[in-house]
Amino acid sequence: MWDRTIFLLCAIFVAAVAGAFVMPDWAIFLATVAVAKALVVLGLMILWRTGLVSFGQALYFGAGGYAAGLAGLWLGLSDAVLLVVFGSVIAAILAWVVGLLLARYREIFFAMLSLAFSMILYGLLVNTEALGSTDGVNIIAPTFLGYAPLGAAQVRAVYLLTMASGLIAACLVQIYLQSTIGQLAGPIRDNEIRVEYLGASARAVIHLKVVIAGALAGAGGVLTALAVGHIDPEMAYWTTSGGFVFVTILAGTGSVIAPFLGSLLFETVRSFAMVYTPETWQLMLGSALLLTILFFPGGLWSLFERRRAGV
Repeated sequence: MWDRTIFLLCAIFVAAVAGAFVMPDWAIFLATVAVAKALVVLGLMILWRTGLVSFGQALYFGAGGYAAGLAGLWLGLSDAVLLVVFGSVIAAILAWVVGLLLARYREIFFAMLSLAFSMILYGLLVNTEALGSTDGVNIIAPTFLGYAPLGAAQVRAVYLLTMASGLIAACLVQIYLQSTIGQLAGPIRDNEIRVEYLGASARAVIHLKVVIAGALAGAGGVLTALAVGHIDPEMAYWTTSGGFVFVTILAGTGSVIAPFLGSLLFETVRSFAMVYTPETWQLMLGSALLLTILFFPGGLWSLFERRRAGV
């Protein structure tokens, strides 16, 4: 369904593509990483609307990144588009398996179980020499539909691929949220038993949402790996998951656009804070989160919702 949000997403994409010709390399890299990680937050938003908080999205983020990196090294797969698809599929399969258990639990149990699975992957990566152990693995230079750009051209190619992936993912999620199964998020959060009485399986719906969120996180992991050129166990560490939750709280869940704005703001503030205040940047981010919770409990996107409502 083509609605106002999708048209706005397309307009933002056109502006982002145009920006590739005028933005400096550092800004392009920052935007690439921000949008790649926003895909993970987009998946968290789907879970959040259902009343579920996952502290383990780094599991799928890391799985996607490692799947792409190892596919390049072991299988010789170098096309960036195929790597994104491959990483997403691997993460989705992993999410499907993990979701068989997670879909049975709610609230803090869901959050802690998701975190536990993420730390299992982290421990596996750290203790496996074939996977690079703590040093990780360098990504081979990707190609784009047979084209192998170098230097600044490669940075822009990854940027454009990330923007296109972000647009496609956001549009698909918007369509999903407007569907019947997508709109069951609120009812499941508010009264799961009533949803069951209406004939819908809350467990099956939650399982599907876990898989969608996992696939999005896997795509984000691949795109981040392509941008950075390296994969390491920190991609699956609990602090990585915490960062995604941070951005979700900061951005809000009112729109599929919110994760992208929140992630871009987060990465910008963190980057500049680490450069100019390297010893206190964590304090600055913590203060920003505290102020957001106090004054904008619905996230920064609630500012747009209040303006639209005339409040």
